[in-house]
Amino acid sequence: MERKIKVLVVDDSMVYREVLARGISTDPNMEVVATATDPFDARDKILEYKPDVMTCDVEMPKMSGIEFIKRLLPQYPLPVIVVSSISDSVFQAMNAGAIDFVAKPNMNSAKSVEEFINDMIFKIKIAAAAKVQFNPKLNSCDLPEDNVKVNAISGSSKIIAVGASTGGTEAIYNLIKRLPNHIPGIVIVLHIPPVFSGMFAERLNTSTAFHVKEAKTGDYIKKGHILIAPGDKHMKIKKVGENYRVDCYEGSKVNGHCPSVDILFESVAKEAGANSIGIILTGMGYDGAKGLLAMRQKGARTIGQDEKSSVVYGMPKVAFNIGAVERQASLDKISLLLYSMLSE
Repeated sequence: MERKIKVLVVDDSMVYREVLARGISTDPNMEVVATATDPFDARDKILEYKPDVMTCDVEMPKMSGIEFIKRLLPQYPLPVIVVSSISDSVFQAMNAGAIDFVAKPNMNSAKSVEEFINDMIFKIKIAAAAKVQFNPKLNSCDLPEDNVKVNAISGSSKIIAVGASTGGTEAIYNLIKRLPNHIPGIVIVLHIPPVFSGMFAERLNTSTAFHVKEAKTGDYIKKGHILIAPGDKHMKIKKVGENYRVDCYEGSKVNGHCPSVDILFESVAKEAGANSIGIILTGMGYDGAKGLLAMRQKGARTIGQDEKSSVVYGMPKVAFNIGAVERQASLDKISLLLYSMLSE
């Protein structure tokens, strides 16, 4: 048998420490080797127990979880899952190098606590095999100054579709911040909980050159605009004349997810075909692979993130293996590759 995943739980709340430790320990493949009350206690426990994964509260005394991650990872590249109340601090933690995050549950709701534990167990298993990337210093990849070619096609009926999961918040941010805002409209499906999808959209809106919002049914895809699927709804596109409109709706999970990347990509294949570009980024599982293949078979250009730059090389790997990926590239090269495809 494979050895158990060793987990360190860090939280200043005794209640949360106990709930997490007991809940995680119910999985036969995991062992909570220690708990810690603050970052200084955690540092000692890390050296003593050498855990495979650490769960870490954001708000703690003496030092915040975000600051702790920033100081820890350059010295000890340990996969970290952040536990947080609903706030945009989780994105700061992702930027610092955390693998993923889980929202704190309503402790008065047994169902909420159960879902929290199940989500944490699932993400710990992913984190144990993930690649830790603390404050990645991506190589500069400046786009050409001459935008004539892109300007020529930006008014056409082209569309860019992006899908991602684990590690996707930072991957998408690093992709988008490198792009000029005069390119065709972008639609994104990211596996992210409700509420946080809106927060992530707002983060991109304030930190990139694009107009970014959480999508709602009836929104049109426009040049210089980005629509992000709500965290609990599937998103499809529909061609209306020379334009594209999105439809967001509740539905059963597809490939274990709602929203599903496959749902988006398959609609793009059907409605936009050769007028589209599909990009699949870091993430566990296989969501998006078949949809990207459908896009390519309809004449779309397709890009997959490579293994080296992926936090989890799951979704891009499956897409590559089934022939859905036309070009594979590291995260810092995808923006230039996309720009090149738009210019052809």
